[in-house]
Amino acid sequence: MVVLLVVLGVILLLVLAALFSYNRFVRQRQLVDNSWSNVDTELKRRYELIPNLVATVKGYAAHERETLEAVVQARRDAVDARGGASQQAVPENVLVDALKQLLALREAYPDLKANTQFLDLQQQLTVTEDRIQAARRFYNANVRDYNTRVESFPSMLIASFARFEKRDYFEVEPAIRTADAPGIDLS
Repeated sequence: MVVLLVVLGVILLLVLAALFSYNRFVRQRQLVDNSWSNVDTELKRRYELIPNLVATVKGYAAHERETLEAVVQARRDAVDARGGASQQAVPENVLVDALKQLLALREAYPDLKANTQFLDLQQQLTVTEDRIQAARRFYNANVRDYNTRVESFPSMLIASFARFEKRDYFEVEPAIRTADAPGIDLS
């Protein structure tokens, strides 16, 4: 009788541990999903700034059509991207490169560099980039914790049984580091 109670006690403890582990996985998955939605919100904020920035630059640098079209197309591709971090990272990196080219135009056009609307938009973009990077770091930290649990023993047993799969990190370079980064002329 005592042996039966001990066996039942051990089984009950294992079932409770499995339930607690499963619930923790659910909470962590929800945290990862929530932090991804924060990244997505900040990316959408950037998407909303880009048309204004392009319109402002277009007035000063009309013959830079290629650069402007590249930014518009990259924005369109990034907006249309669906899915998680790995699907979003590729078009985001293309957009970041196009934005860097657009912002580099300010060095070639002194009037643009002094335009208050351009400077305001550039400042807003800087703040948005900071917010994107903060949201990205938060997301990646949650993904790291979640993935560690998915791969760690004994929680990996619950993860494989309940089909909790690893998540991808979101790696994107910021479009600009600071709003007033000085240009360097080596000529």
